[in-house]
Amino acid sequence: MRKQIIESKAAPAPIGPYSQAVKAGNTLYISGQIPYDEVVGEMINENITEETHQVMKNVEAILSAAEFTFDDVVKCSIFIKDMNQFTTINEAYGQYFKSNPPARECVEVARLPKDVNVEISCIAVKG
Repeated sequence: MRKQIIESKAAPAPIGPYSQAVKAGNTLYISGQIPYDEVVGEMINENITEETHQVMKNVEAILSAAEFTFDDVVKCSIFIKDMNQFTTINEAYGQYFKSNPPARECVEVARLPKDVNVEISCIAVKG
């Protein structure tokens, strides 16, 4: 099995020694995405709803670059700075998984890259 590096110009470029995503066989591993809007070149951090939507747009851009969709996502990991924002994040996140949502965990952490409030990674499988 050969790994393929997946990149999308519509999602933030890596800020370290990692790839946006790696495809191995029929599985896609997407690195944690933060609410940076690559198109306008700024962090989206006015409120947690907008942050979450931007993170999911970044995930979607990477899925699309690999010819995957949200229907292919089998697992997500959500990292948040404040568990009190869980309900609001969940409402925004849930809009991307209309039926048969993936498995996931949500963990409160002390700090995230660029001091964002939410980061989401996921795994998707084709076939």
